[in-house]
Amino acid sequence: MMNRLATTVMGLAFAMLGAITAQAEEIAAPTGAPILTVTGDIDTTNVDDTLVLDVDRFAALGTVTVETSTIWTDGVNSFEGVPLATLVDLVGADSGRLLASAINDYTVEIPVSDAVEGGPILAYRFNGEEMSVRDKGPLWIIYPYDQSADYRTEVTYSRSIWQLDRIEVVR
Repeated sequence: MMNRLATTVMGLAFAMLGAITAQAEEIAAPTGAPILTVTGDIDTTNVDDTLVLDVDRFAALGTVTVETSTIWTDGVNSFEGVPLATLVDLVGADSGRLLASAINDYTVEIPVSDAVEGGPILAYRFNGEEMSVRDKGPLWIIYPYDQSADYRTEVTYSRSIWQLDRIEVVR
């Protein structure tokens, strides 16, 4: 009985490892201009020891839409992007922090614990249009500010970096 249980558990572990490996292999190197590069202590890579995503590969991770107001825009707006939780799961970051950097090298620290279901997204569309660098793109970390007062704090606002183009995972 114990050997059967141990064999089953080991079989499941190898199947999960195979699924994770297959998932990593499914993300091909970008063919378009990169919009996000993820480095550091990550499990999923596609260019050497980094994960590099162009807009098509980024959107293929699965997008959601957040309708919210911000302190930087007028009224309620629509932001579409990949949930931070999806990216964190993909790269295997279950703890630690994310060093999110903008094109101009401005960097903020975001705890991995912020990456929750229904939480922040890496927005690449604003009101249906891809964001240009001039308009806070290519990526802007958006929290669902209107969802909870917990998201309307100076700390959260400070983590809402725009012109984001790279993230380093530090554990």
